[in-house]
Amino acid sequence: MNDSSEPKSREAVNPAAANTPGKGVSYTEAGEGDVGQRLDNYLMRVLKTVPKSHVYRVLRKGEVRVNGKRAKPETRLALGDRVRIPPVRLDEKPVVTQPSSSLQSFITSSILHEDDQLLIVNKPAGVAVHGGSGLAFGVIEALRAARPDLPELELVHRLDRDTSGVLLIAKRRAALRELHSALREREMTKRYLALVSGKWELGKKKIDLPLLTNQKQGGERMVRVHPDGQSALSIFEPQQHFGRLATLMAIQIGTGRTHQIRVHAAYAGHPVAGDEKYGDKESGEALRVYGLRRMFLHAHSLEFTHPGTGQLFKIEAPMSEELSGVLASLKQATTKKA
Repeated sequence: MNDSSEPKSREAVNPAAANTPGKGVSYTEAGEGDVGQRLDNYLMRVLKTVPKSHVYRVLRKGEVRVNGKRAKPETRLALGDRVRIPPVRLDEKPVVTQPSSSLQSFITSSILHEDDQLLIVNKPAGVAVHGGSGLAFGVIEALRAARPDLPELELVHRLDRDTSGVLLIAKRRAALRELHSALREREMTKRYLALVSGKWELGKKKIDLPLLTNQKQGGERMVRVHPDGQSALSIFEPQQHFGRLATLMAIQIGTGRTHQIRVHAAYAGHPVAGDEKYGDKESGEALRVYGLRRMFLHAHSLEFTHPGTGQLFKIEAPMSEELSGVLASLKQATTKKA
């Protein structure tokens, strides 16, 4: 049943007007470049100055509709879809609309690879992939500001704020659609390196346990193993033991659930070193002696079919000097004891 409040004539969207209270409902139509994009990401692009929290609020209330029907944030747009946008308000607090030049330089200096379809960054730990949750800007906002010549830049996947490593960004929406399809079909291989607490004695271990994301607790999202959760597969393989103190692991994931590696590692009894949310505080403190000041989780490589060439493409991101230094200190200490 169509939304009876929609006028018969089509109105072109005016983002400035849509952001002003009292201007009424406005409409957009999905073009070729919008095909396959999630509705929430589309809205945040169209309504750039509207707070993210407000965009999700109108989505939850069913005020945003696609072709006259209520639509969820994850709805993917098709060519010609008509999107109803309700009246929205601007945040009354003054907002900084541009990432600092230092953040832009920091992120652009971390670019590992660029071609006509892709831009790949070795994301530094401590930098979010996008703004939100109290952070005005992240990697994607910094890149958009630094590269105004690339208006279609979009994140292909995400990494936790405290995780470093390979982060894939599409320069064109057609490439984004292909890469999202590869993720859904599990045709993209993600490999991580992690230092886990204790001596891993399970050998190469496949952990295939569903994960459920709980409501935010104390303002933070928590994930746990639960039969009602989404499927999640992680393959852990020890690379180097440091006595009974810690083990360097190579981890391959076929899915990309929130906090997947961290929760699976903790469930196996060997939490990721430095993980303050799911980890062991005592062992974390013990590793600080060896220079560990952050969570030791690094997205080491990605392997996928390149959307431009159709060829297998692999990219690796070197670990930071900080993480390499931790391993060197551990090796030296455990060699002396042996």
